[in-house]
Amino acid sequence: MTTRRNSNTMTTQDMSSRPELLAASDAAIEDAIAHADPMVLRGLLYQLTGDPEVAATGVKTVLAGYFDVPAPATDADAALLRRKAAEFLKRYRDSGAGDIDIGPRDRLAASLGLMLGQTLEGENLRHHVEELAIDPEARSLHWREKPDPDRLKDFTVTVIGAGMGGLNAALQLRKAGFPFTVIEKNTGVGGTWWENRYPGARVDTPSRSYTHTFGVDFPYPNPFCEWRENVKYFDWVADTFDLRRHIQFETEVKAMTWDEAACEWKIDIEGPDGARTIRSRAVITAVGFLSRPNIPAIPGAETFAGASWHTARWPQDVDLKGKRVAVIGTGCTGYQMIPELALEVAHVTAFQRTPQWLFPVPGYRSPFPPQVNWLDRNMPFHTNFMRARTCSLDRIAHVAQIDLAFQDPYACNSLNKRARDGCVAFLERKLGDPALVAAMTPPHPVWSARAVVIDPDYSIVDALRRDNVTLVTSGIERIEPGGIVAKDGTLHQADVIVYATGFHATEYLYPMTITGRGGQTLDELWAKDGARAYLGCMMPGFPNLWSIYGPNTNGGLTVASFHEKVALYALQCLEALVLGNAAAMEVRPDAFWRYNRLVDERNREKVWSDPRAHNYYWTEHGRSATMNPFYTAEMSGFLREPDLADLTVG
Repeated sequence: MTTRRNSNTMTTQDMSSRPELLAASDAAIEDAIAHADPMVLRGLLYQLTGDPEVAATGVKTVLAGYFDVPAPATDADAALLRRKAAEFLKRYRDSGAGDIDIGPRDRLAASLGLMLGQTLEGENLRHHVEELAIDPEARSLHWREKPDPDRLKDFTVTVIGAGMGGLNAALQLRKAGFPFTVIEKNTGVGGTWWENRYPGARVDTPSRSYTHTFGVDFPYPNPFCEWRENVKYFDWVADTFDLRRHIQFETEVKAMTWDEAACEWKIDIEGPDGARTIRSRAVITAVGFLSRPNIPAIPGAETFAGASWHTARWPQDVDLKGKRVAVIGTGCTGYQMIPELALEVAHVTAFQRTPQWLFPVPGYRSPFPPQVNWLDRNMPFHTNFMRARTCSLDRIAHVAQIDLAFQDPYACNSLNKRARDGCVAFLERKLGDPALVAAMTPPHPVWSARAVVIDPDYSIVDALRRDNVTLVTSGIERIEPGGIVAKDGTLHQADVIVYATGFHATEYLYPMTITGRGGQTLDELWAKDGARAYLGCMMPGFPNLWSIYGPNTNGGLTVASFHEKVALYALQCLEALVLGNAAAMEVRPDAFWRYNRLVDERNREKVWSDPRAHNYYWTEHGRSATMNPFYTAEMSGFLREPDLADLTVG
């Protein structure tokens, strides 16, 4: 890890501890630069040098999977960027590779714009500068005035969950000086990545953006890391920042009740020492929404003679060689797992209810070339610009936006149709068999349901061509001791059944019982039309409670951004309570409903409102409890700082 230090005017990166660069030959530098992303070089070089020739290079738009992405306009433009980068790195080596400046802050807008192929201003610029992570404390609380020590000491906070969101909340609370405790039901940190250890489990968003801003230099070996690497990262966070001493492991929150007289939460927990109750002025939940397995009720399941489990409860050291494995469910998890199982088991039978759109990403299953990791260690601020390259989800929002003037039964706009055509062409090229192509073509437009990132060289479509893989699309009638009977009457024999059937995704904070002001429970608040929250994190009648990755926070911002920005928003609210000598804060009902009406209105304009898709994106209530319909700058702006006019403080 490199070290950074902030001055009043700019950020400096200390790279003098890198003998690799000092010992590197010209040829080694040129070889490394040949593996760099030329658009990253475009922005980074301009920021470091202000070279007008770099800024003058051209840009074109190319289709990468579903998305339009910027790329150098010509081979000559790419070659110029690589040549300039190699020259810069050689000069830097020859100067001793010491401390180096990021360059003028007022150049960042132009530099980021050059990398992203767009003009950045306002909140969009502020967000991208934060994501650049040149200031690792940009999303930490900076007190407006010094708090009273006794008042601060009394304002205890409980964090529920030690995954990505909980670890960040814990770190930020400690930096701000709040006394806090983290409650974690597992024996280790990492949340979903501690639990999900099935074959093929890996992130489907770039690992660069699946990292806290303070972890920008963490040495990820893959562009999309598997679960083992994700666990390493969360262990690094917990250990580097000494957070484990604040965590009560193997402890689960069963219920929370707001004590109005005391203005604090009464929290019922159960752990190694049995059941007990703790109290806290405020609570930040960070339990995620893909954390509680959902196992469907299938007739005869209890009669199965073999072993069975959910993918989130994968047995340690299980040996499936020579086994016949039935996989129920073909969402992201099933599509990730089946190709890996096919390489080791005797036979895989995949039971598919609905096919999913496949997004082929070259290198998805492969590590970075070593030259890229070398650049991370030796090219000043390379990790920062690589991170900022992936920090916006606006490309998904564009693909998902319904254009009422666009008439096509299988697409919602021209970009969506282009993406669909590309995906179908990929299936046709890989599968060859028209019947199999039809079975793997979803009935809904792209992004009506979560798309599945795959490796074009080996994935579910390659596995389906293997002799030891069978795809069943007729549905499941029942389970018998010897296997699964499909609705067409065929018995598919199995030694093991794996449930890749997802989670209670729309049942936020399940299975905790949370009782707020006046005895109202969250279940009662959400009974009419599902889970809702103001800005994804606050509910009326539930004071001093903030939810990280709460309702309608899937999209808009990357996962790490949402976690960090909601945590900072919560801390800004706590700051207002401490400095204002107040005891409690909650969202006003009118603000809660105003925000949620906007969420519902905008979600109806997105393709995930298509009724042909059956998944957690859209609920039985005729709305989405999960999806965030806003563009990156919009959601970032909403969470920039609390609007006290929307809140009741008492």
